[in-house]
This record gives sequence, C-alpha cells and structure tokens, in this order.
Amino acid sequence: MQTVLDSSALARFGCALSDPTRAEILLILRDGPGYPSELAERIGVSRQILSNHLACLRGCGLVTVSPEGRRSRYDLADPRIAHALTDLLGLVLDVDPACCPVSDDQGCC
Repeated sequence: MQTVLDSSALARFGCALSDPTRAEILLILRDGPGYPSELAERIGVSRQILSNHLACLRGCGLVTVSPEGRRSRYDLADPRIAHALTDLLGLVLDVDPACCPVSDDQGCC
C-alpha cells in the first residue's frame, strides 16, 4: 500500500513540475513566501492565470496559503520540497527534446 501512496505523491509532484509556470512558482517559493500580485508580475502572467496555477499547486499539496489581512501569502507546504527542487536542478540529464516537448497549454493533473 505504501508504494501506491509514494507513486501517487511523485505523480502529483511531476504534474506540478510539468508546467513551466508552476515550476517557476515553486522555484520562486523555494527562496521564501510569495504574494500573488508579486508572483504574477515577476513571472509575467495575469493574476487569473497565476491563480489557476496556485490552485493546482495547493490541490497537489505542494503549497499552502495564509491570509494576511487583504493579501494571501503562499509558501511551500514542506521545507523538504525546496531541498528536492534543489536536488533536481543539480541533475544533468541527456534529454531528447522530441520526446518531452515543453508546452504552455498543459492542464493541471
């Protein structure tokens, strides 16, 4: 049973990372909390698009939201996510671009 839970968690993490915008959000949050308006401006997307991606990341259990007055602060759900992202960035892979194209129209898992 644990193997199923492990593979499910990895699949959610992989789904989150499969979209460049969600990956960028996670990388920014790796350095500390973020606020939607600042994240949208930094990434160069509309607040609505950012909101959709944040909802996906919350649903995957990767980020949390904390209300701060009229604003919402987003953080990684667990500090180990930052370590995992750093470890993944350190990997050097021999990638076949034809096999794994990057697409901006991928939906959330």
